[in-house]
Amino acid sequence: MWKGYCTNGRSILTILCMMAAMSSSWFAGGASAAQFWVYFGTNTHPGKSKGIYLGRFDSSTGKIAEPELTAEIGDPGWQVIPSGGKFLYTVGTADNHRMSIVAAYSIDPATGALTALNEQPSKGKDTTHIDIDPANSCAVVANYGSGDVSVLPINADGTFGAVSAVIKHTGSSVNPDRQKHPFPHSCNFDPTGNFVLVPDLGVDKIYIYKFDAAQRALMDASPPTVAVAPGSGPRHLSFHPNGKFAYLVNEMGGTVIVYAWDAAQGQLLPLQTVSTLPSGYHGINTSAEVRIHPNGRFLYASNRGPDDLAIFEINPAAGTLTSVGYQSTQGKGPRDFRIDPTGQFLFAANQDSDSVVIFRINADTGALTPTGDVLHVSSPICVTFLPVK
Repeated sequence: MWKGYCTNGRSILTILCMMAAMSSSWFAGGASAAQFWVYFGTNTHPGKSKGIYLGRFDSSTGKIAEPELTAEIGDPGWQVIPSGGKFLYTVGTADNHRMSIVAAYSIDPATGALTALNEQPSKGKDTTHIDIDPANSCAVVANYGSGDVSVLPINADGTFGAVSAVIKHTGSSVNPDRQKHPFPHSCNFDPTGNFVLVPDLGVDKIYIYKFDAAQRALMDASPPTVAVAPGSGPRHLSFHPNGKFAYLVNEMGGTVIVYAWDAAQGQLLPLQTVSTLPSGYHGINTSAEVRIHPNGRFLYASNRGPDDLAIFEINPAAGTLTSVGYQSTQGKGPRDFRIDPTGQFLFAANQDSDSVVIFRINADTGALTPTGDVLHVSSPICVTFLPVK
């Protein structure tokens, strides 16, 4: 439950269920406001899970049946469903986890089931993240283990073409155990689709690339990188729905950095750095995910240490953050969490306790209340929603 303390001193009122504004292009396309397919990516290395699992979620009741296997694939660690909702793209592994791949699936609109279309080698090692440009013509993936970014064209039928480019990062940073060389952790198209931002944990920088849609190629922006404090370990990034601000979570530093985003020039201007950790916490921690409520008023960041979600209120004009509290994820290792498109519920994926815990969101305060529903998913590491048509 809500831990009962708020860093700005105000009390938390009774949790209300409110519908938030829609920001996703595929959700705004006339789909049902209540029913969603939910896809759960898993870590299959321990041998407990087999791939991507699927459940049907009713946001009017907050209920979802236990997910069932819909696609067998090694380590589907990150999925994206581009506009139109016809395809799901994921990173994964093949050849008994020895080769990193990307895989394309078609989605059955009646059942949500996935049908494999094709897969391609990522030409990198330990591929950890994927994003698709707004025109659904190109994928970029972060190859964590090999320190590079791969570019793959997407064909008209939704299949992947072969890797067209691999861009190597260089350098290191201050932590001798974790920052001996580059470790790009995520790839993020900006809302315009003109730039790709790649947080690199190993070199304490965000790489910024211009995206050439015609050539489906990446080129250095100016400046090509933005540095963070040494030892921070940049991991994931989310843009505000208004497109004016970007929020970076640092895995090693346990911080969120607020940036103003210049979409015309492709430039980040740092505005604020805040801790994701409760006051007085001094244990081991790796922060994992950062997401913004669809109404644009709240930001959430996950901590794997205290195993909680830090909750912040966003200043709508300045983009800056004010802490309003913390919520236990009621599990271990919250690697990912996702807010449903209506803004009413948050699904916390606890990788180390094989559980997905569902919370109701107060759209006025940002507070989270457990619904009492816990899904049993082995090693969950990604949650993705799609409206049922």
